Amino acid sequence: MYVLTGGANTMLFQSDTAYLKACERNLVTSGLAWAKQNIRNNSRETFEKTVELDVSKMNIRGSTLIVTIRGLPTGEEPQAQINASCSRGRRTFKHDDKYKIRL
Repeated sequence: MYVLTGGANTMLFQSDTAYLKACERNLVTSGLAWAKQNIRNNSRETFEKTVELDVSKMNIRGSTLIVTIRGLPTGEEPQAQINASCSRGRRTFKHDDKYKIRL
């Protein structure tokens, strides 16, 4: 009985990890797509501001996505700071990184 319980817990842990990695990847990709679109449209009101995007339609419980665009108005290559997090149960994956945006 203990062997079955241990195996089931391992499978549950691995499936939760795969789910959280996929959610994190989707959030980061969405943030990058949003940043690229705003840079292309020259939306000056979004530069140098932190914007929390609504991710409720992605149906990822306990998730947040925050994007900050820096660089373009000052002549530098634009960068996007992506902060994403998603949770499942007691586990939370966080992603904080900067990306150069090439148009």
